[in-house]
Formats: sequence, C-alpha cells, structure tokens
Amino acid sequence: MRIPLIASLIALFSLLEALVVLVQPSSGTPVEAVGQNAACAADLASRLTEGYDVRVMACDPVGRGRAVVALGDPATAPDVAVLVPGADIDLATLDDPAAPDRRPMGWARSLRDTSGPGTAVVLWVGYPTPQGLGRDAATGRLARAAVPALVDEVAALHDRPGGPPHLTVIGHSYGAVVVTLAAAELEADDLVLLASPGARADDVADLQTNARVFAARGPDDWIRFVPHVELGDLGHGADPVDPSFGAVRLPADDVVGHDGYFRAGTSSLAAMAGVVTGALQGARP
Repeated sequence: MRIPLIASLIALFSLLEALVVLVQPSSGTPVEAVGQNAACAADLASRLTEGYDVRVMACDPVGRGRAVVALGDPATAPDVAVLVPGADIDLATLDDPAAPDRRPMGWARSLRDTSGPGTAVVLWVGYPTPQGLGRDAATGRLARAAVPALVDEVAALHDRPGGPPHLTVIGHSYGAVVVTLAAAELEADDLVLLASPGARADDVADLQTNARVFAARGPDDWIRFVPHVELGDLGHGADPVDPSFGAVRLPADDVVGHDGYFRAGTSSLAAMAGVVTGALQGARP
C-alpha cells in the first residue's frame, strides 16, 4: 500500500510543479532581427517569385528558419502592411503553391492584389512560432520574445527616407498576440487582429496605442472555442471581437475556417484592404 501511495504523491507533486511552470510568466530570450543569408535568400526568392515583385529582405535558415519577404517596395509605397502569422509558420511552411490560401505568402499576395499597386505587403516570419496547440500556443512566452524584433522592423519601415508610409500591422491567430503585446511600441497607424485567441489586455485602451484597432473572426473559425481566460501565463485573456474590448469589428461572415480571411472575394479581405489603404476608417482609442 505504501508504494502506490508514494507513487501517487510523486505524480501529484509533479503535476503541481508542471502547473506552476505553465502559469508562471516567462520572458524568454528576445529574438534577434532576421539576418540575411545569401543562399537562403536566393533559394526563397526562387520559390516565391512567380511573376510577383518579391523582395527577400531577410532570410535565416537556422533551426526552422525565419524570413522577411515583401511584395512591392516598402521603401516607396504610400501604404505598407506588415503581416504577422501564428503557429506552425516557418521558412518551410510560409507558402504552399498547391493551396496558397492556406499559407501566409498566399495571404500577402491576396492582400496586395486587392489593395492595389500602391501597397507593399511585408510578411514577417521573424520569430519562432508555436508548433501545434501545446504549451507554447497557450502561453505568451514566444510572443513576448518576438516583440522587440517586430517593433524594430516596423520602426525601420516607418523611419524610411522620404517620410513614413501609412502603416498597418496585421496579426493572425498567435501572431495577433504578438501584435497586441507590441502595440504600445509599434509606430503603426492601424492594427488588425484576426482570429485572435486573446489580446492579453483588458480593452483597446489597455493596449496603450494611438493606432486604430480592428478585429475580425469568422463564424466557423475553431478559435472561437478557445476560452478567454488568463491564469498566470496560461491563456490570452480578452476577446478582441467582443464589443466591450472596443476594437472596430471587420466583416467576416463569409470567412470559412481559420485561414480564410484573405480568400479572394471575401468581405474580410475587402475590409482589410480598406484599412491598409486608409479607405476604411476606425475610431482611435
């Protein structure tokens, strides 16, 4: 009897220890800006060009790989959008030629096609994203580590010679968590939170940003089932599409699934293009 009791106590203490580790916030080591590896950039450019004005701004093959890719010229475009993707996106998965709607490079193409040639879209895969729906996706560790690099990237786009563009930062899924954590420091005119699991802020005012804040979630997106709670570092808190949060809600009734926000012909894509070009206005917080 004593051995099963001891084993049960050990299991209980191990579970409690794991829970403490899970809910206790961990800052993580801030990620550095994505470097430029010439071979990596050349290989990525050959994968992505396909008739588009693609610029590989940075490419690092280390680990799962990271990259910053622009469609159009962010040094001269009047309107610049920065797209921050979420879980399972890295150098190998940022595009899918067979099913472009499923991957961020396809989203960037759709957004630029809809916004027009005066827009540059920067796909920022500048941080190690969570893999799957485990601990990293449920906590803020990786998002916090990504904030300094995203802030620096947006600042560089803002501080370009010749004056700043109209800048929009769009976060999808876990990428929206990165955007909200960075919001107070982002030199952006607009923030768009798509399919967000939570904002890690009580409301728009809590983001401490002067940017306009927009949010959208499709009616059958599985992210709607994620509980909007915070227990230490577990969970991401308030739902950005809840009216009490204070964001301007973008139309998304025709969005299918978790990755359908940029699909051609959807109201969400049209609305995002309106935000990016300044045609769609939202109240400042």
